[in-house]
Amino acid sequence: MPYNELIKNFEKVRAYMREFYVYGFKSRSEYDAKSARSYDDVRRRIESWLGDYMRFAQTPEGKNVFLSVDSRVTCQNPLYKAWKAKSFTDGDITLHFILFDILYAPEVRKTLSELVEEIDRYLGCSESPMTFDESTVRKKLKEYTEEGIVRMEKEGRRVLYSRMPEVPLSALTDVIDFFSEAAPCGVVGSFLQEKQKPHQNLFSFKHHYITQAIDSDVLAVLFDAIRQGRYITADNLGKHSTVVQTVRLVPLKIYISAQNGRQNLIAYHEKANRLNSYRLDYMSNVRIEERCENFDALRESFHKVETHMWGVNCRWSMKHLEHVEFEVQVGDEEQHIVRRLEREKRCGQVEKIDEHHYRYRADVFDTTEMLPWIRTFLSRITKMDFSNRTLENRFKDDVREMYRMYGIDGDGGDGDDI
Repeated sequence: MPYNELIKNFEKVRAYMREFYVYGFKSRSEYDAKSARSYDDVRRRIESWLGDYMRFAQTPEGKNVFLSVDSRVTCQNPLYKAWKAKSFTDGDITLHFILFDILYAPEVRKTLSELVEEIDRYLGCSESPMTFDESTVRKKLKEYTEEGIVRMEKEGRRVLYSRMPEVPLSALTDVIDFFSEAAPCGVVGSFLQEKQKPHQNLFSFKHHYITQAIDSDVLAVLFDAIRQGRYITADNLGKHSTVVQTVRLVPLKIYISAQNGRQNLIAYHEKANRLNSYRLDYMSNVRIEERCENFDALRESFHKVETHMWGVNCRWSMKHLEHVEFEVQVGDEEQHIVRRLEREKRCGQVEKIDEHHYRYRADVFDTTEMLPWIRTFLSRITKMDFSNRTLENRFKDDVREMYRMYGIDGDGGDGDDI
């Protein structure tokens, strides 16, 4: 039987892509979650999509497979190809094209019974053994109506179906190109790109976080649950765990890092009565459940604590906030440093001390999350004060160790100055 790249269950492919090509560099022998035959089938399928971007390295443990994408020359996310390989049954694809052959324009409107009659006429002319009863056609029309592909209108007791008018895309080329590579669920933009005439994508990205693409289905379901204010259940593989757990949550907000592209869900764990963050790449099989009656109240409470979040760590209680404060020295022609402080601070305040010194202060849930940002001002920091003294001392010890490594005589002073 010839090899077929189409897929029914994307989660299976997503797991392999994540394991090998995102976190990856595993050899075939190191992957024991599935059988060797399953591994080979999925590997061949992925190679059919990403062959131009796959590289191989021979190690003592065996041959490792990985992705190599040069963002300087790759303007379109290659991982979107995986979403365009979904398989359909013969009946699905036949009914789809017959329906839209009948509803060839928005002004053509038909009742369910009229559509069933015309479908029978089509199949009779082609001498096809297929038949579609009224229930099957009704379900397909309901699905397309929910997706916004088909319009349903009532005229008295009659229910009429018609094709939704298409939106002209020619004036939105640049918008769609940018959306497909920069926005959450950008795969939608990639599908729209295929409806346009071939053109040169004008955008390239210094930091192109392409691996978000394989989490698009999880993200779309979470957005839908948040919009409707509903519970979700999901399978979650913890960061430090090898056991998948099923969790029931109230999703509140999606956080996407501008530093590494990582996507996190902030959600309320009702059973534990706490806020948690969950990485989307560790979540799978997300199901939308019933509406959460106090969703609006939870969102309002979350917005209050959100003002003290630097990253994704948060709590309901503000009793354990950590105070962070540091002063920076700015030269006469260096107002860009002050503007950067104002622009990049996610919370807290910037205060002018004098012509050459500014103070930043904030109360946050987790000082550790701020350290990478604080280090970028290292040569300008003249004083710092953390309520978390252990972390402050560790920060200063790291600076002294850096001085030692580079042979610099650092003045530790009384321990308060950097």
